[in-house]
Amino acid sequence: MTVLDQNLTSELLAKAKRKGATAADVVAVEGDSASVQVRLGAVDKLSKAQEKRLGLRVYFGTRSAGASTSDFAPAALDDLVATTCALAQAVVEDPYSGIPDVAAMATDIPDLDLYDGQTLPMDRMIELATRTEQAALAVDPRLSNSEGADFSTFGGRTLFANSHGFYSEFNSSSFSTGVSPIAVQDGLMQRDYWYAVGRKFAQLESPEAVGKEAGLRTVRRLGARKVSTCRVPVVFDQEMAGSFLGNLCSAVNGYAIYKGTSYLIGRLGERIAPDTVTVYDDGRMPGGLGSKPFDGEGLATRKNVIVEQGVLKTYLLDTYAARKLKLASTGNASRSVGEAPSAGTTNFFLAAGTVSPEDIVRSVKRGLYVTGLIGFGINMVTGDYSRGAVGFWIENGELAYPVEEITIAGNLKDMWMNVEAIGNDLVFRGRIASPTVKVAEMTVAGG
Repeated sequence: MTVLDQNLTSELLAKAKRKGATAADVVAVEGDSASVQVRLGAVDKLSKAQEKRLGLRVYFGTRSAGASTSDFAPAALDDLVATTCALAQAVVEDPYSGIPDVAAMATDIPDLDLYDGQTLPMDRMIELATRTEQAALAVDPRLSNSEGADFSTFGGRTLFANSHGFYSEFNSSSFSTGVSPIAVQDGLMQRDYWYAVGRKFAQLESPEAVGKEAGLRTVRRLGARKVSTCRVPVVFDQEMAGSFLGNLCSAVNGYAIYKGTSYLIGRLGERIAPDTVTVYDDGRMPGGLGSKPFDGEGLATRKNVIVEQGVLKTYLLDTYAARKLKLASTGNASRSVGEAPSAGTTNFFLAAGTVSPEDIVRSVKRGLYVTGLIGFGINMVTGDYSRGAVGFWIENGELAYPVEEITIAGNLKDMWMNVEAIGNDLVFRGRIASPTVKVAEMTVAGG
């Protein structure tokens, strides 16, 4: 079996050079994944897979193309080089195309604690998923059904090399579990979900904790009502504040900026939020779900300040977007095997405030606490925002009753400027994370 290592990548890059390529890079991944799904105590799905893929991208001046393969036979790799070089010579020139300058390549490759060598046998994964579902259904007798509980693992290696002589690699892993119980009351059903995810198995919340939270979140939605249309404060819980922050993430992506599809074009150095708002993208966070020692082009990742005390400081940029905008890469190149790099997040988060979520809710006399969002009614060019929502009506600082079949509407520019409180409850459950956020006023439309 062909070994994924520096010898293989060097050989491929040399072959591309011999075909006339002026530059080239190779990205490869290999790993093992497994997942189980259990529903009502019975195993519903099992999957186990081994992956080994390699992508080659070549440049002939400012022409470029990429291709990938999972066949590592010498003849197949020769064909990959020949095909990719032929494709590159057939496409149009792009003056912004090309690998980064040699001086920009990463020189430090820190260990970011991204890998857990522990492997779990399938029967152990089944047991964990079963316990998660059992814990959810045990919360309340009205939890009589389930869409299932799952447990997944991944462990693997990513390597990158280019014609500047750069070569590096890192190992990473992930473990996740989740459950989606269903509650029934008066013939009406509600469902919700909760999950845990992390780089290390030992750091995951227990199946019982995940299941209990899922059960509580589901039961509390029973008896949901509609509300009349009004303009009130809106509080986004952690998960939904993360969705709100994700809209900002899309707006600061370099590709959206140069393509003219963001409401933040030309806003660098300007105030876009109150001074309580600071947003980071940190690729070097130890154990982070989006952490990596180098980006998809071999540049060092780093901690970028996106918004500093309300002022927009930078966009998320890879080399191509940076050249288009006459800026410098922020070390945010992301790529799939065989694909061109594009700008993407690492660990994108809103810095925590000092107020508890409970105190934020207590600050609202009459308003909405959002725990779920539906649909994609967002215009990133104008910032117009309209989405279906579920959650709880707040009366006199308390969660009074669950609500559903409502819409919340506003404009992202106004919503960020009107952020009135930020919680102290920042927890990373993905690459984008936010504490609880209160927006001073939005339109809530009832049914």
